[in-house]
Order: sequence, then C-alpha cells, then structure tokens
Amino acid sequence: MPATTAPAVTILDWGRTRYEAAWGAQDELVTRRIAGEIGDTLVFTEHEPVYTIGLRSGAEQHVVWDPAHLAREGIEVVKTNRGGDITYHGPGQIVGYPIVSLATHKDLHEYLRLLEQVMINTVGALGLVASRRDGKTGIWVGTRKVAAIGVAVRRWVTYHGFALSVNVNLAHFQGIVPCGISADEGTVTSLQAELGRELDMAEVKNMLAVEFRSLLPTFLAHSDGHHA
Repeated sequence: MPATTAPAVTILDWGRTRYEAAWGAQDELVTRRIAGEIGDTLVFTEHEPVYTIGLRSGAEQHVVWDPAHLAREGIEVVKTNRGGDITYHGPGQIVGYPIVSLATHKDLHEYLRLLEQVMINTVGALGLVASRRDGKTGIWVGTRKVAAIGVAVRRWVTYHGFALSVNVNLAHFQGIVPCGISADEGTVTSLQAELGRELDMAEVKNMLAVEFRSLLPTFLAHSDGHHA
C-alpha cells in the first residue's frame, strides 16, 4: 500500500496513569487491534513514579533502594513482560505505547530502529543531537541515555514502547542500574538537563506524533520477504 494512502494513526493521550492500569488498558487495545476493531494507535502517558523490571533483568539489576526509601519517594516496583532491563518511569517523562500491526513487516529489530528514529528526529528538531549506540537500544547524547525502548508483541501487534525523558526527576534513576547501564558505560539524562530549560510536554508529544505518523507508513509498506 503506498504510504500516501495508509490509514491515519490514532493518537490517544491518557494523561497521568499508574503503570499497571495502563498495562491493562494496553492489553485491551491489543485485543481490539488483533480483531480488526481499531487501527494502528499511538498512546501517550506519563506514569506515576515506578520502576519496571523487564524480561532481561537479572537480580543484580534490580532496585538498589530499600522498601522504606521507595515508600518515602512514592515509587512502585512492577515486573512486566516487555523486553529489556529495569528502568524508571515518572512525571515529566513521555511514555509512548504504539499498538501497531506488523503483519506486513514482521521485523522487530527494524521496528526498534523505527522508534529510535522517531525520537532522534524529534529531539533533533528541538536542537539536540542524539544517536544510537551499537548493541544498545534507545537513543543517546554521547554516553548519556535520553530515551529507553522496551517492546512486546502478540500475534504481530506491538505494545509497550518507548520512554523519552523530558523534564523527569533524574534522581530517581539513582536507585537502580537503569537499562543495565554500568557506571563505566554511561548515565541517564533528560532533555531539560541537556537543553538547560523546561520543555512543554504537549509540544514534545505533538512532535513525536508527527514523526511517528510520518515514518510508520513507509516502514509498514517495506517488505523484503524476511520475517523475524
């Protein structure tokens, strides 16, 4: 299907959510997408403070802080079924959940690169140069990680997604080894820290939506016969 005639992506903004509630709502959207009841959808949310533990996490990558400290900070801990290691979500961080059918392009590795490109283009338009790092997902400013990715798929419909740190509290990353990044490999950062100013969350969401809607049709239309 030519990209110019591809159906529009529906954009939903759930506002502030608890992680497990959003996870359940994602499941409902995935079921509806598989059934053909809805089209491709991109959900935005900001989570209440939470550490999410992905399928690749080992015990050494779990939470450093004790339960009493977590309670004081209001941070939950949730084991999830996305790929990747442990990470933090919280206010000031844009989480994007694309509910997308990859039936025409069954390649999860290239899908991860698509999500990275959406964010690279977005932060580039804001004046920040970000890039990929070999062997690692997400996007980076030098050795500082500004966005994480962790996805899952059911019957070739994607869920979970990406997290772009905009005005997020970076101190909360200190209680974990985020995304398996050791101290000698790098740190985490935010757009606010890099640009020296607080950003308008609605503006950044809109920019992400524009990039996603622009790049997705070409990705889905491209099929070289290789299925992951």
